[in-house]
Amino acid sequence: MRSGTAPRSGSGRPGGGGPLLTQRAAIVFLLAGLVGAGAGVLAALAGSAWPVAVSAGAGTAASAVLFFKEIID
Repeated sequence: MRSGTAPRSGSGRPGGGGPLLTQRAAIVFLLAGLVGAGAGVLAALAGSAWPVAVSAGAGTAASAVLFFKEIID
């Protein structure tokens, strides 16, 4: 980088100082995590063993990523 030039914020290039995730991706992953955690808790409260509840939550979170990726623009 030349002296006297300010780094461009949000350039999105590696080493460019841009954000790690876009705002849309962060929202998609946040919502998917919340949905997955809710499904895991509900499965555990329904009497499932904890490995089954974790698997249900993880599967639901993966599906939620695909769902929210499509509907959030």
